[in-house]
Amino acid sequence: MPTIEEYRPPEPGVAVIGSGYWGKNLVRTFYELGCLRAVCDTQSETLEEVRQKYGVPTTFRCDELLADPSISALVIAAPAALHSDLTRKALQHGKDVFVEKPLALGVAEGRELVELARRRSRILMVGHILEFHPAITELKRLVASGELGKIQYVYSSRLNLGKLRTEENILWSFAPHDIATTLFLLDEAPTHVATHGGSYLNPPLVDTTLTSCDFKSGVKAHIFVSWLHPFKEQKLTIVADKTMAVFDDLEPIRKLVLYPHRIDWVDRVPVAHKEEGRVVPIPSSEPLRLECLHFLDCVKTRRRARTDGESALKVLQVLDACERSLGARGTPVPVDYALEDYYVHPTAVIDQPCEIGPQTKIWHFSHLMSGSQLGRNCNLGQNVLVATGAKIGNNVKIQNNVSVYAGVELEDDVFCGPSMVFTNVLNPRSFIVRKNEYKKTLVRRGATLGANCTVICGHTIGEFAFVAAGAIVTSDVPAYALVAGVPARRIGWICVCGVRLPDSDEPVCTSCAKKFQIRDDKCSEVPMTDRAMRLPDAAVQVR
Repeated sequence: MPTIEEYRPPEPGVAVIGSGYWGKNLVRTFYELGCLRAVCDTQSETLEEVRQKYGVPTTFRCDELLADPSISALVIAAPAALHSDLTRKALQHGKDVFVEKPLALGVAEGRELVELARRRSRILMVGHILEFHPAITELKRLVASGELGKIQYVYSSRLNLGKLRTEENILWSFAPHDIATTLFLLDEAPTHVATHGGSYLNPPLVDTTLTSCDFKSGVKAHIFVSWLHPFKEQKLTIVADKTMAVFDDLEPIRKLVLYPHRIDWVDRVPVAHKEEGRVVPIPSSEPLRLECLHFLDCVKTRRRARTDGESALKVLQVLDACERSLGARGTPVPVDYALEDYYVHPTAVIDQPCEIGPQTKIWHFSHLMSGSQLGRNCNLGQNVLVATGAKIGNNVKIQNNVSVYAGVELEDDVFCGPSMVFTNVLNPRSFIVRKNEYKKTLVRRGATLGANCTVICGHTIGEFAFVAAGAIVTSDVPAYALVAGVPARRIGWICVCGVRLPDSDEPVCTSCAKKFQIRDDKCSEVPMTDRAMRLPDAAVQVR
């Protein structure tokens, strides 16, 4: 039996990690395509079977595959809980990756892998096999060409009394196929989802779920998945105003059937007219072989994969929303599809459309309402609300339990301490609507608002001003002012670096040596050019 070092198949060399329930099919297919380099698995019986059947080297250690320069691509078919870690290691070692669904078990992990593949210029492809199914390819053409008419409704079912998982629930095990296919066919992603489910065999893992998806175009979709069904079923139905289409993957011949049913209105009552179904001829090509060929072509040509990391990330975002809805007992939740480089904790709620800049982090239980604006490199702590119409600049830090209401604008580099308060109406009453009386509050660049302070609406906080903890601001705060008390009063001046300035008409910061000038109860930083002009006088004073 040749060792990994001795065995040299045609390029590109591919190794498969995981040769179990589905991995064995990938092993077979890449062997038939002439590029299988090695197989890794944790079961000695499985590896012995691979050696006997295909004559390729095997190993228990995936590190051997990562270190082998003759292996240019890794195919990952390990348990779903390992997908993220194995994919990350493969990309870090410069390998192209074909990983079975799901890409990861979390949106943040998926986004990290997509970014890593981009930085390393590696192919990252995810096993959404139905997008390579000839019937789905034809169905996509029918939808795109308008032959079915206006799409109204999609129903997908994936049911079986099948292999039960212990790492992930039915949602993450079965539903990725149906979500990916629905997104592919409609060329659109849902704005909101609602998921109901039940856990019967191995609580708290969910065994069956029904997900309802709302699309901006008005299309509705239902996705039903279960591994507690008396028989196997894999169907997808598209209802359109001209023709209905049914894809049944278990049918040997009638895989795709079109039904030109119509609804006539007679005496203002809908009357259904059923027509015979027309079977659409479908090529007999094996979807898995087409999928593997596509991956090899991408490895050779460096072309972007059809089911690349970004498309898989959209599926993860839908799954994440489904999981949140499931935890909320079926409450509809919005889906975040932004692929920008920012982080949103799974418990946070993002109402689209809104603007979120790159490198921004939004943490537990925070809520961005539609129409809000949030710049780059911001950090929103726990339980932060950003309301419709609120504007937040770049590099803004907002600590826990802060609500930024409509009419509030925070410029760059503003700091909001824990539980500080903004208002937007001067005389609120619960029984009087005063939305047209909102007062604007402007917080200038670099200002700090201390913990538990309150800013009454209609005022401006000057640049680099500092509002002490617990203060209540009832008037404008000048630039560089240090204010404290109830109501807030100026008790001094403060430097850009946050250190209190000495009492002087021309104070110099004791920390960073910045110079300031105080005239008519206003503080301003002395520009560098002015400082240079004053140097001779200063030199004379020193001498």
